[in-house]
Amino acid sequence: MNTGLAITGLSIAYGPKGRAITVVDDVSLGVPTGETLGLVGESGSGKSTIAKAVVGLVTPAAGQITLDGQSLTGKSSRALRRRVQLISQDPYASLNPRMTIGAAIAEAVDPTRADPRRHTEAIGHWLATVSLDPAVARRYPHEFSGGQRQRIAVARALAVEPEVIVADEITSALDCSVQAEVLNLLFDLRERLALTMLFISHDLAVVRHVSDAVAVLRHGKLVESGTCAQIYGNPSAVYTQQLLASVPTFATTSHH
Repeated sequence: MNTGLAITGLSIAYGPKGRAITVVDDVSLGVPTGETLGLVGESGSGKSTIAKAVVGLVTPAAGQITLDGQSLTGKSSRALRRRVQLISQDPYASLNPRMTIGAAIAEAVDPTRADPRRHTEAIGHWLATVSLDPAVARRYPHEFSGGQRQRIAVARALAVEPEVIVADEITSALDCSVQAEVLNLLFDLRERLALTMLFISHDLAVVRHVSDAVAVLRHGKLVESGTCAQIYGNPSAVYTQQLLASVPTFATTSHH
Protein backbone atom coordinates (compact mmCIF):
# COMPACT_ATOMS: atom_id res chain seq x y z
CA MET A 1 0.00 0.00 0.00
CA ASN A 2 1.81 3.08 -1.16
CA THR A 3 -0.92 5.68 -0.85
CA GLY A 4 -2.03 7.05 2.46
CA LEU A 5 -0.43 6.96 5.87
CA ALA A 6 1.66 3.91 6.79
CA ILE A 7 3.21 3.13 10.15
CA THR A 8 5.65 0.21 10.08
CA GLY A 9 7.33 -1.45 13.07
CA LEU A 10 6.99 1.69 15.20
CA SER A 11 8.64 1.59 18.63
CA ILE A 12 8.90 4.58 20.98
CA ALA A 13 10.65 4.67 24.33
CA TYR A 14 10.92 7.37 26.99
CA GLY A 15 13.78 7.84 29.41
CA PRO A 16 17.57 7.40 29.41
CA LYS A 17 19.25 4.57 27.51
CA GLY A 18 19.38 1.36 29.50
CA ARG A 19 16.43 2.46 31.65
CA ALA A 20 14.09 3.56 28.87
CA ILE A 21 10.45 2.51 29.11
CA THR A 22 8.91 1.29 25.85
CA VAL A 23 5.51 2.93 25.40
CA VAL A 24 4.89 1.84 21.80
CA ASP A 25 6.15 -1.61 20.84
CA ASP A 26 6.51 -2.65 17.18
CA VAL A 27 3.19 -1.25 15.94
CA SER A 28 2.26 -1.36 12.25
CA LEU A 29 -0.86 0.41 10.92
CA GLY A 30 -2.09 1.66 7.57
CA VAL A 31 -4.66 4.33 6.73
CA PRO A 32 -5.51 4.31 3.01
CA THR A 33 -6.08 7.69 1.36
CA GLY A 34 -9.52 9.11 2.15
CA GLU A 35 -10.28 6.61 4.91
CA THR A 36 -10.45 6.87 8.69
CA LEU A 37 -8.72 4.47 11.04
CA GLY A 38 -9.99 4.46 14.62
CA LEU A 39 -7.23 3.77 17.14
CA VAL A 40 -8.70 2.62 20.45
CA GLY A 41 -7.35 1.57 23.81
CA GLU A 42 -7.42 2.53 27.44
CA SER A 43 -5.62 5.53 28.87
CA GLY A 44 -1.87 4.90 28.82
CA SER A 45 -2.01 2.42 25.93
CA GLY A 46 0.28 4.56 23.74
CA LYS A 47 -2.36 6.11 21.45
CA SER A 48 -1.34 9.74 21.99
CA THR A 49 2.34 8.85 21.68
CA ILE A 50 1.65 7.41 18.22
CA ALA A 51 -0.24 10.63 17.33
CA LYS A 52 2.75 12.72 18.41
CA ALA A 53 5.14 10.54 16.39
CA VAL A 54 3.01 10.90 13.24
CA VAL A 55 3.16 14.71 13.44
CA GLY A 56 6.86 14.76 14.37
CA LEU A 57 6.61 15.76 18.04
CA VAL A 58 8.21 12.50 19.19
CA THR A 59 11.17 10.70 17.61
CA PRO A 60 10.67 6.93 17.24
CA ALA A 61 13.29 4.50 18.56
CA ALA A 62 12.58 2.26 15.57
CA GLY A 63 10.24 1.97 12.61
CA GLN A 64 9.00 4.12 9.75
CA ILE A 65 6.11 6.51 9.22
CA THR A 66 5.39 7.34 5.59
CA LEU A 67 2.85 9.40 3.68
CA ASP A 68 2.33 8.21 0.10
CA GLY A 69 5.66 6.39 0.38
CA GLN A 70 7.63 9.45 1.58
CA SER A 71 9.18 9.28 5.04
CA LEU A 72 7.75 11.51 7.79
CA THR A 73 10.42 10.42 10.28
CA GLY A 74 13.83 11.99 10.50
CA LYS A 75 14.55 15.16 8.62
CA SER A 76 11.57 15.29 6.33
CA SER A 77 10.81 18.55 4.58
CA ARG A 78 8.57 21.12 6.19
CA ALA A 79 6.23 20.92 3.19
CA LEU A 80 5.73 17.20 3.77
CA ARG A 81 5.15 17.77 7.49
CA ARG A 82 2.47 20.38 6.80
CA ARG A 83 0.46 17.71 5.00
CA VAL A 84 -0.23 16.08 8.36
CA GLN A 85 -1.99 18.11 11.08
CA LEU A 86 -2.85 17.26 14.70
CA ILE A 87 -6.06 18.32 16.44
CA SER A 88 -5.54 17.72 20.14
CA GLN A 89 -7.78 17.02 23.10
CA ASP A 90 -7.42 20.45 24.66
CA PRO A 91 -8.01 23.27 22.17
CA TYR A 92 -7.38 25.89 24.85
CA ALA A 93 -3.83 24.65 25.37
CA SER A 94 -3.19 24.53 21.62
CA LEU A 95 -4.37 28.12 20.99
CA ASN A 96 -2.18 31.05 22.06
CA PRO A 97 -4.32 33.05 24.56
CA ARG A 98 -2.68 36.33 23.49
CA MET A 99 -3.41 35.78 19.81
CA THR A 100 -6.73 36.52 18.12
CA ILE A 101 -8.44 33.63 16.38
CA GLY A 102 -7.77 35.36 13.05
CA ALA A 103 -4.04 35.61 13.79
CA ALA A 104 -3.90 31.92 14.77
CA ILE A 105 -5.50 30.91 11.47
CA ALA A 106 -3.32 33.35 9.49
CA GLU A 107 -0.27 31.65 10.99
CA ALA A 108 -1.56 28.29 9.75
CA VAL A 109 -2.28 29.67 6.27
CA ASP A 110 1.20 31.19 5.91
CA PRO A 111 3.71 30.74 8.76
CA THR A 112 6.28 32.98 7.07
CA ARG A 113 4.04 36.02 6.60
CA ALA A 114 1.21 35.59 9.08
CA ASP A 115 -0.85 38.74 8.78
CA PRO A 116 -4.58 38.59 9.57
CA ARG A 117 -5.23 41.53 7.20
CA ARG A 118 -3.52 39.84 4.29
CA HIS A 119 -5.40 36.59 4.87
CA THR A 120 -8.87 37.95 5.73
CA GLU A 121 -10.54 35.94 2.97
CA ALA A 122 -8.92 32.63 3.93
CA ILE A 123 -9.64 33.21 7.63
CA GLY A 124 -13.30 33.94 6.85
CA HIS A 125 -13.50 30.86 4.64
CA TRP A 126 -12.14 28.46 7.28
CA LEU A 127 -14.26 29.91 10.08
CA ALA A 128 -17.36 29.57 7.90
CA THR A 129 -16.28 26.00 7.04
CA VAL A 130 -16.58 25.05 10.73
CA SER A 131 -19.89 26.95 11.07
CA LEU A 132 -18.51 30.00 12.88
CA ASP A 133 -19.19 33.62 11.91
CA PRO A 134 -16.09 35.10 10.19
CA ALA A 135 -16.59 38.20 12.38
CA VAL A 136 -15.29 36.25 15.42
CA ALA A 137 -11.76 36.39 13.92
CA ARG A 138 -11.03 39.49 16.05
CA ARG A 139 -11.81 37.70 19.32
CA TYR A 140 -9.54 35.74 21.70
CA PRO A 141 -9.70 32.05 22.72
CA HIS A 142 -11.10 32.73 26.23
CA GLU A 143 -14.18 34.34 24.67
CA PHE A 144 -15.40 30.99 23.28
CA SER A 145 -17.00 27.87 24.71
CA GLY A 146 -15.14 24.54 24.69
CA GLY A 147 -17.06 23.32 21.66
CA GLN A 148 -16.39 26.55 19.75
CA ARG A 149 -12.69 26.37 20.62
CA GLN A 150 -12.56 22.84 19.26
CA ARG A 151 -14.14 24.12 16.01
CA ILE A 152 -11.49 26.84 15.88
CA ALA A 153 -8.77 24.20 16.37
CA VAL A 154 -10.30 22.24 13.47
CA ALA A 155 -10.38 25.40 11.30
CA ARG A 156 -6.74 26.13 12.08
CA ALA A 157 -5.66 22.58 11.22
CA LEU A 158 -7.63 22.70 7.95
CA ALA A 159 -6.19 26.11 7.03
CA VAL A 160 -2.85 24.37 6.43
CA GLU A 161 -4.73 22.34 3.76
CA PRO A 162 -3.40 19.00 5.01
CA GLU A 163 -4.12 15.59 3.53
CA VAL A 164 -4.04 13.79 6.87
CA ILE A 165 -5.72 14.79 10.13
CA VAL A 166 -4.69 13.16 13.40
CA ALA A 167 -7.58 13.68 15.82
CA ASP A 168 -6.43 12.85 19.35
CA GLU A 169 -9.32 12.40 21.81
CA ILE A 170 -10.83 15.57 20.38
CA THR A 171 -14.24 15.12 22.01
CA SER A 172 -13.26 13.71 25.41
CA ALA A 173 -13.33 17.12 27.13
CA LEU A 174 -16.75 18.07 25.68
CA ASP A 175 -20.24 17.17 26.85
CA CYS A 176 -22.35 14.75 24.81
CA SER A 177 -24.40 17.16 22.68
CA VAL A 178 -21.32 19.20 21.76
CA GLN A 179 -19.35 15.98 21.10
CA ALA A 180 -21.89 14.96 18.48
CA GLU A 181 -21.74 18.39 16.82
CA VAL A 182 -17.95 18.36 16.55
CA LEU A 183 -17.91 14.76 15.27
CA ASN A 184 -20.58 15.46 12.66
CA LEU A 185 -18.64 18.52 11.53
CA LEU A 186 -15.43 16.53 11.23
CA PHE A 187 -17.01 13.81 9.18
CA ASP A 188 -18.82 16.17 6.92
CA LEU A 189 -15.44 17.83 6.29
CA ARG A 190 -13.72 14.50 5.77
CA GLU A 191 -16.10 13.78 2.88
CA ARG A 192 -15.94 17.28 1.46
CA LEU A 193 -12.16 17.67 1.62
CA ALA A 194 -11.26 13.99 1.00
CA LEU A 195 -9.22 13.82 4.20
CA THR A 196 -7.35 10.79 5.48
CA MET A 197 -7.80 10.50 9.23
CA LEU A 198 -6.27 8.78 12.23
CA PHE A 199 -9.00 9.08 14.85
CA ILE A 200 -7.83 8.34 18.39
CA SER A 201 -10.27 7.66 21.21
CA HIS A 202 -10.94 5.47 24.23
CA ASP A 203 -14.65 5.63 23.36
CA LEU A 204 -15.60 2.61 21.25
CA ALA A 205 -19.08 3.92 20.43
CA VAL A 206 -17.62 7.12 18.95
CA VAL A 207 -14.97 5.21 16.99
CA ARG A 208 -17.57 2.93 15.45
CA HIS A 209 -19.62 5.92 14.36
CA VAL A 210 -16.75 7.55 12.48
CA SER A 211 -14.22 4.95 11.28
CA ASP A 212 -13.78 2.62 8.31
CA ALA A 213 -11.38 0.36 10.20
CA VAL A 214 -10.29 -0.04 13.81
CA ALA A 215 -7.01 -0.90 15.52
CA VAL A 216 -6.94 -1.89 19.19
CA LEU A 217 -3.92 -0.98 21.31
CA ARG A 218 -2.99 -2.30 24.75
CA HIS A 219 0.17 -1.47 26.74
CA GLY A 220 1.80 -0.13 23.56
CA LYS A 221 1.16 -3.27 21.51
CA LEU A 222 -1.33 -3.78 18.69
CA VAL A 223 -3.89 -6.34 19.86
CA GLU A 224 -5.90 -6.61 16.63
CA SER A 225 -7.09 -4.57 13.69
CA GLY A 226 -9.74 -4.93 11.02
CA THR A 227 -12.87 -3.39 9.54
CA CYS A 228 -15.52 -2.02 11.90
CA ALA A 229 -17.75 -5.00 11.05
CA GLN A 230 -15.00 -7.45 12.04
CA ILE A 231 -13.92 -5.74 15.24
CA TYR A 232 -17.38 -4.90 16.54
CA GLY A 233 -19.17 -7.96 15.20
CA ASN A 234 -16.59 -10.67 15.77
CA PRO A 235 -13.57 -9.52 17.80
CA SER A 236 -10.87 -12.19 18.03
CA ALA A 237 -8.87 -10.82 20.98
CA VAL A 238 -10.14 -11.35 24.51
CA TYR A 239 -9.08 -7.80 25.37
CA THR A 240 -11.25 -6.36 22.56
CA GLN A 241 -14.19 -8.48 23.75
CA GLN A 242 -13.73 -7.08 27.26
CA LEU A 243 -13.55 -3.51 25.96
CA LEU A 244 -16.77 -4.00 23.99
CA ALA A 245 -18.53 -5.64 26.91
CA SER A 246 -17.81 -2.60 29.07
CA VAL A 247 -19.56 -0.24 26.63
CA PRO A 248 -23.27 0.04 27.58
CA THR A 249 -24.52 0.25 23.97
CA PHE A 250 -22.81 -2.98 22.97
CA ALA A 251 -24.02 -5.03 25.93
CA THR A 252 -27.55 -4.63 24.58
CA THR A 253 -28.48 -5.24 20.95
CA SER A 254 -27.30 -2.49 18.69
CA HIS A 255 -30.06 -0.68 16.81
CA HIS A 256 -28.27 0.73 13.84
